[in-house]
Amino acid sequence: MKTLFAAILALGLFCCLQLPALAQEQPAQEQVAQQPSAEELEKQKAEREKNAYRLLEQVIDEAQSLKLTENRVRVQINAADMLWDQNQGRARGLFAMAGEGVAELGRTSTNTNRRGGPGQNPGEFFVNGFAGPPNLRVFQLRQELVLAAARHDAALAYQLLAATKPPAPAQNANDPRTPRMQFGTEDSLEQTLLGAIAARDPKLAAQNAEQMMEKGQFPRTLAEVIRQLGRQDSEAADKLADRTVRRIQSANILTNNDAAMLAQSLISPGPRPPASDTTDSTPKAAVQGRAPVLPQSTYVDLLSSVIDAALKVSFTSQNNNQRGAANPRVRAVGSGIGTSVASQPTDTQIEQANARRLLAGLQSALPIIDQYLPSKASQVRQKMSEMGLGNNSLANFAQTMSGLQGSPTADALVQAAAVAPQQMQTRLYQQAAYRALDEGDTERARQIANDHLQDNARDAVMQRIDFKEMAKKAEGTRIEEIRQTLARFPSESDKIDFLIQVAGETPKTNPKLAVQLLEEAKQITNHRAIGYQDFEQQLKVAHAFADVDPARSFEVLEVGIGQLNELLAAAAVLSGFEINIFRDGEMAIQGGNGLTAMINRYGQELAVLARSDFERSETLSGRFQFAEPRIMTRMAIVQGVLGVKAVGPTRMTVLGGAGNNVIIRQD
Repeated sequence: MKTLFAAILALGLFCCLQLPALAQEQPAQEQVAQQPSAEELEKQKAEREKNAYRLLEQVIDEAQSLKLTENRVRVQINAADMLWDQNQGRARGLFAMAGEGVAELGRTSTNTNRRGGPGQNPGEFFVNGFAGPPNLRVFQLRQELVLAAARHDAALAYQLLAATKPPAPAQNANDPRTPRMQFGTEDSLEQTLLGAIAARDPKLAAQNAEQMMEKGQFPRTLAEVIRQLGRQDSEAADKLADRTVRRIQSANILTNNDAAMLAQSLISPGPRPPASDTTDSTPKAAVQGRAPVLPQSTYVDLLSSVIDAALKVSFTSQNNNQRGAANPRVRAVGSGIGTSVASQPTDTQIEQANARRLLAGLQSALPIIDQYLPSKASQVRQKMSEMGLGNNSLANFAQTMSGLQGSPTADALVQAAAVAPQQMQTRLYQQAAYRALDEGDTERARQIANDHLQDNARDAVMQRIDFKEMAKKAEGTRIEEIRQTLARFPSESDKIDFLIQVAGETPKTNPKLAVQLLEEAKQITNHRAIGYQDFEQQLKVAHAFADVDPARSFEVLEVGIGQLNELLAAAAVLSGFEINIFRDGEMAIQGGNGLTAMINRYGQELAVLARSDFERSETLSGRFQFAEPRIMTRMAIVQGVLGVKAVGPTRMTVLGGAGNNVIIRQD
């Protein structure tokens, strides 16, 4: 009997011991069961994409009611880009409609410029007192259209380039340079397109590059064309490289900026090693981000020509102080440029400035010159010394920076900072400290900050170190202790950054604490924004909530959209008096102002949330009372779901060279 009782007692004890384990296993099993299968995930993705295309059609329809042609064109360009894989015929139709709109804008703008005088036309700018392109906005739109089409069909891109070419501007009887300035703009866009299609259709790109060189042009993207052609047809690439070098040699690179820039882009990566050469005997050039494209013999011919041209120029101490005279610049801002370019340099100044630039570029090629052209190496060094370029620190820095590909380590960044120009050192050391933090080495980060940084830069690193260390302790810290730490921060921005960082360290191990911390951050931002910085803080909180509690993220965004509606209404009333965000009663979708940028930011956050709740993101975008922000945010949602990068303008730079050579370049 005692034996039976003991057995029953042991069995009961065993069951009691096993129950907690079973209780712990059950949620884990349920959690595994709740994870969607690969098939379910694929269905969810397909459903999101279906909704995205439906929403895109709504956006296209709504855009037809927009008054500004440029707004309609931008929607058509982006919609065509996103629809190409799903419905190519529809996409081509939208590209064609966009092309018609751009062409009409070009004709209207040119006619307006012919009637108006200097400064009378919105968007017009002047270089050396002469009118630039009739309308920079039209040029940007044309660029967006052509480059978007080039992503899918090179031939279509060139058709649109030709169809949207604006009429030639009226001749200025007092100065023959006006036609050249329009021509320069056309050249710049064609060169950009050439580089864009090189990877998709290198043979067509090579054919067009040849035609451009026959017209006396030197496309800056030619190196990329040769490189891409070489992957498909190495013999054809070598022939194109040889013809390119001969064209450069026949030009005067001391007066032709385009030829000089192309020569430098071909020289800087070094010669291409023979296909059978598996050794490491070829010197590494300073710029290793671009692969060498010229065969060794062709490369040496070009290098020799560049050296001979640079050595021909004589310099005086006075000349050495006149840097950049041959290439004064004015940067385009917004829809127009109101700054004039510096006075025209003399021919001598042009040659001296270009020779200086060529010599500066040859600094990084000195090891190659020593190997292939040793008889000229001493002359190059002597000329560099005369120019004050004998110091190889810039070349060393360039060579160091070329090794920082991908995600460089903290030590690699410290090494780069040590040889960097003084004005760049602080930024590099700061990046090195942040990288050490990312690597989990707070002591190394602190050492870099103490040894190499001062004042605000050092304080910023130290603050992030404190954030990191406190975040590590947060797991075992009560919320009251975190609040006490929070009270020591001087600004709302610091408090929000700290709470978000600590919450980011804890969601997997303690999701409840993460939500608590973000709720604290939400309370800090829970007031009417009095500047764009306040909106940014709210967006930070909304973004952090997206991973742990999307519902709260939507709440934060909804409050902000309500206030943005008020600001948009006020901007519409004040248009023409204090601000000019609206034209003809409509806000430009692509605008260089804070309000438009903030609407784009809201669109980006809604796109993130659409991956988990498409319907609510779509509904919230509909809370914008104006059609333009509704369209902008809905386009962002569609682009986010489909994984398509938005089509937008690149940065515009006006290059003012010598004489007729005044052009606009896309950077």
